[in-house]
Amino acid sequence: MRDDAERIVAAARAWIGTPYRHQASTLGAGCDCLGLVRGVWREVYGDEPVAMPPYRADMRDVAFAGALLEAAETLLVRAEAMEAGRVVLFRLNGAAAPKHCGILVGEGRFVHAQEGLGVVEASLEGWARRVTGVFAFP
Repeated sequence: MRDDAERIVAAARAWIGTPYRHQASTLGAGCDCLGLVRGVWREVYGDEPVAMPPYRADMRDVAFAGALLEAAETLLVRAEAMEAGRVVLFRLNGAAAPKHCGILVGEGRFVHAQEGLGVVEASLEGWARRVTGVFAFP
C-alpha cells in the first residue's frame, strides 16, 4: 500500500464510532459521509481547499443533484482502480447522480458515515453496483 494510502486508511478508521450528524465534520462528535471525507482531508493534507456551503440531507433534492460529483471532479483526481485510500461515490435509491461517499480501506471494504449507524467499516458487497466514481486525493 502506498504511504499516502496508509495514512488515509488510518485516518478514516480513526473516525469509526463517530455518530452521524448532518453537515458535521468533527472526529468523535459527529459527521455525515461528506464530513468524513473532509475530516480525513484535514488530517492528511491540512486545511480544506474550499468552505463547504450548507446542503440538504434530503437525497431527493434535485436542486443539488450533481453537486457531490462536481465537487469530486473539481477537488479530487479521477481514478480507475478501487484501491485503499480512494474516495468512492455511490448512487442511492435509484438516483442517477451520486448522493453518498466513503473511503476505501482494503480489499472490498470501505469506511462511511451512515444515518442511524454513524461511521462504520463495511463490505462493498451490497454497494458495488451503486458505485458511480472512484477518486484519489490530490
